[in-house]
Amino acid sequence: ALARVQARADIIPAQAGAHIAEVAAGLVVDLPALVAGTIHDGVPIIALLAQLRAAVGNAHGGYVHWGATSQDIVDTAMVLMLRRVAALFSARLDDLIRQWAALMEIHRGTVMAARTRSQQAVPTTFGLKVAGWLAPLLRHRLRLQAVSATSFTLQFGGAGGTLAALGGQGHALAQDLAAELDLTSPPLPWHSQRDGIIEFANWLAMLSGSLGKSAGDVLLLAQSEVGELQISGAGGSSAMPQKANPVLAEALVALARHNAGLIGSLHQAAPHLAERDGAAWTLEWLTLPQMVRTTGASLQHSLHMAAHLRVNATRMGDNVAATNGMLLAEAAVYALAGHMPKSAAQDLVKNACLDAAATGQDLITILEQRTPAPIDWLALRDPANYLGATEQFIDAVLGAVPPELAG
Repeated sequence: ALARVQARADIIPAQAGAHIAEVAAGLVVDLPALVAGTIHDGVPIIALLAQLRAAVGNAHGGYVHWGATSQDIVDTAMVLMLRRVAALFSARLDDLIRQWAALMEIHRGTVMAARTRSQQAVPTTFGLKVAGWLAPLLRHRLRLQAVSATSFTLQFGGAGGTLAALGGQGHALAQDLAAELDLTSPPLPWHSQRDGIIEFANWLAMLSGSLGKSAGDVLLLAQSEVGELQISGAGGSSAMPQKANPVLAEALVALARHNAGLIGSLHQAAPHLAERDGAAWTLEWLTLPQMVRTTGASLQHSLHMAAHLRVNATRMGDNVAATNGMLLAEAAVYALAGHMPKSAAQDLVKNACLDAAATGQDLITILEQRTPAPIDWLALRDPANYLGATEQFIDAVLGAVPPELAG
């Protein structure tokens, strides 16, 4: 690409540009020599150029890599690969959004216990829980569009970021090269400005973190004692035949934590000293590929988990009923607060909860016996009557799903 645009700009002979482009397109790289060269020089480009110039021949070999530096080639190649990664991840993300949106709609009215700090709290619906998994993915979708625009830019600055070898044509040539590669041309070379790469890596870490959160919820709800969810085809045990281990969900939590650690390492590459820093650059090479692989695996596992997730709505209802009405303690407080001071209602319900826990009696039955307040006790017993703005929240998340991804 560099040879083509330089030939069009009469920086190198037209015949040289055409020949270099043709040879480069069909070059068969000697990978062992490239490995040895990378070990020796700390970058693969020097060994690659030796092979390319030999293939081009003496007549035009001197015009290969004219005015460029190794980091121009490596960083631009990385951006081109990351752009392909982003397109792949975007497609997987869209597929996952479709699956969660459909599941959310199906279970928008499936009542279950909300749990805060691992304890049953108030009634909610499984649809709202899925909405909590889906909403961050919609934001990550928008973030990827913004990150792609700022992170995937051409790198072309020459030896010290000035393109001095190209005289006064450097800036215009950079714009032409960006257009040739369908990249954005930045205001100046970013050899030592790594914020764009780190921003994309931040997106990777945030996405895998969100996927890990949904998997963590699945882990909790798939516990034998809870039994509200199951991943069909779950893993087995070498010793316990009854086990159905939620291996995919476990992997997703591990991958999220792995990426959370890696992003800290990548931020260590931000202090990129002077115009080029071999140590910071190498650290980036060590870290970013792992983050890409980790996020790719997270998306794949999440898609599989979503496709094989089985919802036990009956068990959700049974677990709500097993609380003996204590899941409705807050509802009772606010119902009674219409007829007495809220502090008095709080004390009344708290004492009734202690008795309900000790005797196994239903909380609402105990309250009905202890106060003459004109409460609609039958309505209060129904968890579906204490769902607040659940429907509106689900509608809001569904409304944010792009039409092409909606069911």
